[in-house]
Amino acid sequence: MTEKKGFCDPKKKETEKLVHKLVEAIDEHPDKVNNYYDLGSLLTRLNDYQQAEELFMKAFGIFEAKGDKDAMNLLNYGLGNLYYEIGKVNEAIKLYNKIDDPKLKADSYLMLAQSYMKKGQYKQAVAYGLTALELRPDDPEINQVIGDSLLALGEFKQAQAYYDAILKYHPGRADTQFNRGIVAIVLGEPYKDYLAQAKQLDPNYYHKSEQRLNDIEKALQATQKKD
Repeated sequence: MTEKKGFCDPKKKETEKLVHKLVEAIDEHPDKVNNYYDLGSLLTRLNDYQQAEELFMKAFGIFEAKGDKDAMNLLNYGLGNLYYEIGKVNEAIKLYNKIDDPKLKADSYLMLAQSYMKKGQYKQAVAYGLTALELRPDDPEINQVIGDSLLALGEFKQAQAYYDAILKYHPGRADTQFNRGIVAIVLGEPYKDYLAQAKQLDPNYYHKSEQRLNDIEKALQATQKKD
């Protein structure tokens, strides 16, 4: 099959080269778990979920037989991320809970927090988020998941502290700016700057989230009428 000239996507070509390189790395060093993890993670990002799962399962068979605990921890994390991505959240949680490698602990607690958030179990999400935060206090992703879970629980004052901690060093996050704006609306603080920043940083995110603003404004108006 001849390739049409002028219609080649350079990004796609680069990705295919990277996949090919990682496949070769596995063939040359089938005893190195990182090669399987890297390829499985790349396939997950490319939405090639079936191949990613098959690869992780193959790697599990190899490294479980060797009794290699470090390798199993890494593979549990990689397959957990795949299951999280495709919505098999309970399976992902089981895998994250198996991880006992200190190097992966903060990441696995963060993913547990995000998994429970996906399930709408916000108190568990906060608990795992706080555990992750003890290991990595300045991580914006961890602060975000705690802030978002507290926001969902209606704990606006507490959520504010976590969003402010992120914005101090990472003002370029549209999701943080937007949610901080929501908190400001509820607490009766100036909020327009936060929302304007969110809109400027990521217009698509802003428009997708606009309905939440309308819902909050309606809820606040209803509360004021009762008062």
